[in-house]
Amino acid sequence: MQYSRMDMDEGSHILSRDNSMTAPSSPTSSHASDMYQLVDNDEEKRQKSNIPMASFNFINSIIGSGIIGMPFALKQAGFGMGIILLILVSIMTDYSLILLIHGGELSNTYSYQDLVRAAFGRPGFYVLTIMQFLYPLIAMISYNIIIGDTITKIVVRLGGESLRYSILGNRQFIIVIVTLLFTLPLSLYQNIAKLSKVSLIALLGILFIIGAMISKAVTMKDMVPATEGAWEFANYNITSALGIMAFAYMCHHNSFIIYDSLEKRSEKNWQVVTHLSVIFSMLCTLALAVTGYITFTGLTEGDVLENYCHKDDLANAARVIFAITIMLTFPIECFVTREVIEIAVFPNRSFPKPLWRHITITLVVVVTTVLISMLTDCLGIVLELNGVLNAAPLAYIIPPLCVMKLQQEPILCRKNIGPLTCALFGALVCVIGMVMWIYNLAQGVTCNHGREMAYCLKADGNASLVENSTHSFFTDMTTTSNVVTVG
Repeated sequence: MQYSRMDMDEGSHILSRDNSMTAPSSPTSSHASDMYQLVDNDEEKRQKSNIPMASFNFINSIIGSGIIGMPFALKQAGFGMGIILLILVSIMTDYSLILLIHGGELSNTYSYQDLVRAAFGRPGFYVLTIMQFLYPLIAMISYNIIIGDTITKIVVRLGGESLRYSILGNRQFIIVIVTLLFTLPLSLYQNIAKLSKVSLIALLGILFIIGAMISKAVTMKDMVPATEGAWEFANYNITSALGIMAFAYMCHHNSFIIYDSLEKRSEKNWQVVTHLSVIFSMLCTLALAVTGYITFTGLTEGDVLENYCHKDDLANAARVIFAITIMLTFPIECFVTREVIEIAVFPNRSFPKPLWRHITITLVVVVTTVLISMLTDCLGIVLELNGVLNAAPLAYIIPPLCVMKLQQEPILCRKNIGPLTCALFGALVCVIGMVMWIYNLAQGVTCNHGREMAYCLKADGNASLVENSTHSFFTDMTTTSNVVTVG
């Protein structure tokens, strides 16, 4: 059974900005798919890709800011179980990406939104819209947390220890300044095509960070103290680890774009692209996760860059590169969130959009993310929340459910074994993960910011007073100072 494309007047394509696309004549000229619509509506700028080029673009979609939390995921799950789960999540991601495009072919649709609308009508479309709003919003909050964590250390390193307790060493102040000078102006830009061309820089930056971490694992092996139970095979926080991994691997909103860019578009070629991209991304993620964890074991933070010494120039170079990557990624996520609001609040909007509305929505989105990110520096728990609340359904539940609905086969038939397994996996991650997230929050999850790690102070041999800023999730504004003896 073939499904026709949805009419734009019904809001089926939540990221489209061109009313002329109401009656498309071809897949390429019609629903050019989610993120591409955000970056560039100019058909003549679209280029077709061969399999290696498409794979490279997809790798950049998969490897993002979430990778920095993977060592913490191994800590949560246990070293052995964490590696197994990381491989399992890679396999499930690979399979769900193939299912997603297969669903598009079954329904003759060319975007995630149209696929869900074809399978589940307006209710499904609205649920997807909410998730596509929350996912980038929470991602932007995590970006601000990372920026606050990294830039403060660079400021102190460049300006000296005297700045640590000044306003320039305050993470809230840094978040506001970076927002005003960089991320807000970039987010106000209405045509972000140029910002979409930094994928090579971003990937090279991630590879540099991995190389730096491998180097530091060798030089810091005798510096970091052993922690009890660090090499246990499994820990009870498995679902928390799965949430972080789901966030890191979330790339489904870009799938139709890359599929549409293939010179020879077919499900077979898409499978090749997916396999190559996921395998390479898994290897990079494993390298960073294992290297980070074996270096710091039980002391691993949600943002592994927090574990490196403030005076470590190689680590500081990695911090700078990662912060720049995040700053360039932030406006793209803001663009997604803004367009979702446009569709939800102004369904009959005119083009071009009024400048005042564009500025107002952008300010509301950016200010919201800034305020929330100033309340906490617990990156790990933010990644977990976005993973279990949004990434897991978008990646592992919705695609297989769409395929099963469109195939119109008995739910327990052999053809549905794979999709059912994928959907059940996603459901378990969501339900158990959310329960554990709430439980951990109630127990007083702690994290550290701005505190030099004890092993760094011991190596320096020049400190006896250490500010202790360990705190619960929503108490970043309240810190205490304790005396710590460094032997």
